[in-house]
Amino acid sequence: MTMGVRIKHLLCLLALLGLPASWAGAQDFDFHPPALAGDPTTPAVMRDLAVRVLPVYQEGNPERYLANLWALQLVSGDSGSANATRQTLRERRRNMDPDRPDGAAVLNDIYSQARETQAATRVPFAQSFAQTFRDVMSRLSDQQAYAVTAWRGTPLPVLQDAVQQSFDQHRSKDVITLADAVDMIRTYLAFEAARNAWPLIGALNAEDDQRRYVAEDHVLIKTAGGENITALLVRPKSSTQPLPALLEFTIYANSPNYAKECAAHGYVGVVAYTRETPHSLYRVVPFQNDGDDARTVINWIARQPWSDGRVGMYGGSYSGFTAWAAAKRLPPALKAVATSAPIAPGIDFPMRDNIFRNSGYRWVFNVTNKKGWDETYDDTHWRNLQETWYRSGKAYVRLDHTFKRPNQFFHRWLHHPSYDLFWQQMIPYRREFNRIDIPVLTIAGYYGGDEVGALYYFTQHYQFDKNANQILLIGPYDDNILERAPVENLRGYQVDPAALVDLHQLRYQWFDSVFKGAARPAVLADRVNYELMGANEWRHVPSLDAMATGTQRFFLDAAPSADDHVLAQHKGSDAAFVRQTISLTDRSDADWSAPFDLIGRTLQTRNALRFISDPLSHAIELNGLFSGRLDFTVNKMDLDVNITLYELLPTGEYLELFDPSFEFRASYARDRVHRRLLKSGERQQVTFTSDRLTSRRLQAGSRLVVVLGVNKRADRQINYGGGDDVSVESLEDGHEPIKIRWYSGSYIDLPVQK
Repeated sequence: MTMGVRIKHLLCLLALLGLPASWAGAQDFDFHPPALAGDPTTPAVMRDLAVRVLPVYQEGNPERYLANLWALQLVSGDSGSANATRQTLRERRRNMDPDRPDGAAVLNDIYSQARETQAATRVPFAQSFAQTFRDVMSRLSDQQAYAVTAWRGTPLPVLQDAVQQSFDQHRSKDVITLADAVDMIRTYLAFEAARNAWPLIGALNAEDDQRRYVAEDHVLIKTAGGENITALLVRPKSSTQPLPALLEFTIYANSPNYAKECAAHGYVGVVAYTRETPHSLYRVVPFQNDGDDARTVINWIARQPWSDGRVGMYGGSYSGFTAWAAAKRLPPALKAVATSAPIAPGIDFPMRDNIFRNSGYRWVFNVTNKKGWDETYDDTHWRNLQETWYRSGKAYVRLDHTFKRPNQFFHRWLHHPSYDLFWQQMIPYRREFNRIDIPVLTIAGYYGGDEVGALYYFTQHYQFDKNANQILLIGPYDDNILERAPVENLRGYQVDPAALVDLHQLRYQWFDSVFKGAARPAVLADRVNYELMGANEWRHVPSLDAMATGTQRFFLDAAPSADDHVLAQHKGSDAAFVRQTISLTDRSDADWSAPFDLIGRTLQTRNALRFISDPLSHAIELNGLFSGRLDFTVNKMDLDVNITLYELLPTGEYLELFDPSFEFRASYARDRVHRRLLKSGERQQVTFTSDRLTSRRLQAGSRLVVVLGVNKRADRQINYGGGDDVSVESLEDGHEPIKIRWYSGSYIDLPVQK
């Protein structure tokens, strides 16, 4: 484990412990660290250091002072004073945020109280900890207790490495500063608490769960055709009345299980798994049966004595898809749906905007392989295989043969490159949305690949039912928005504090408003709720169109600007153009990958042109879906285009306004169903509306940057432009490079708040 990874784990743990890394005062102490973190002499050495630091420790921030004082007192051996300090800190935090359960804080409270009990009664620590755990947990609600039992700390070896690293850094010194001493004591306490308490927690958690819940695993539900669907359900013992159920229908046997969490919030939690096919090469069939099977599970739930006849579905990614698949033919018991970044098959997976991604094959091989996950999910191995295919120049239909792992579902998908009946029958299509008259919550992020699917469901729902009851919440998040706590730093971008909403809890609050008559969360004040990046505020409007009051047009001018071109507010010469030539045979870029960070001082472009505006004279709010027109000639019959927008800040940093890029196959620009080839060698125009939504207050003095590129990369289907099925085209069809003239009549329209 690298030092950087160790530090990252340690900072995460310290944040969970509530021990901020800041202090006041400057004083040196004699100190000679033990040889090893686990050395028998280590507790005495650290106790001696804490005893000497305590009298001189000062801190101006009250909460920081209490948190560090608790650590110093506990390590020094004064467990009584430490527990009193801990109680003061607990009361202070309760007053500041009374409703937010903090599992790590509760465990620290239990550890502190157990240490005091051990000192007072001389009983073994394991006994005092178990009794304290039971006493504290018995006073907690199911929801509060779940926050404790669900908490997962940093692995013990990582904590031990952090202590060892701290010792080694001070080994050549005879003294330690006050700041370093406090830091070391906090680090040591985290290790010591974990070493003593964590081996006891598993059994105690299980004991508490047994007291609170009825759990049934491997429940078999029969489909009309006799297939088995396996389910898990958890019910709270605290309720004697039938309850509404919350259902996740998933393809992932190893996915996070939220059934107990649903029960902790006063519902019956049910997790059902995609039907399996015994004695078959392929374990499951993705997408095709899940709508019918989810409806079977919903109908089964409604018949159970513990059910009040109402079911809500939830989930992200694939589980988000299954909720919409079930709603295609709405079962009477399905009363609400809450999804985050849901997949829309044929729209954003396995192809996005009609361009297949290699990740689709990677995924389907693993979920359908009866042997389970294998080395193709090792990133290094995967990249090597991917680059091998790219360098070979073989047709995309040969991708899985290059990997020596053919997959029938991958080939089935390739036979349907347009959004045809094959895909349409999986989820609601056109007027089928009009029948979905239940409340729906959709959560998505500007930096998530499945934002495309989320917006498809949202826009189609309102297109075919203007009175639809669907709410969209969107902000600076990625596709993992409900799988972890909100992050302050997303791939280098400092997220506005207003966006740090606990979206996991928000989902339950929304369900409570549907099933229990609770007030709807304030952040869901209207149909569209979006965080305006750079302004640190939420906006609430009745539609996507209402996010902006007008548009601002920028032309992709051919005029050069340093190494780039001008993004102009006035149209230039109609005859002016920028030339672009792209070799389809050059494979020296096989190891290229898109930059990870969302913000940086350099802007890497590949097979692309950059258009940069003048500095903005005043701040502009960019809100919504941008659109535009490309005016060009090309020597091919098709073309895969990508467009990305950046704000070039006055500081010289480029901020990506959404990610991944907006990409589309030109032959499907008019619609996803019907392909219309380009006219080789003729000047033509293609209009588009992006399926990437963003919201950002662009600063005065910033510049807007548009990057216009052509796709040719190892992780994508390659469009050689011959007009045939793209999956069967190969390097033999690409000896002639792509030659484009981008005319100054090309433009983008930005939705702005004027």
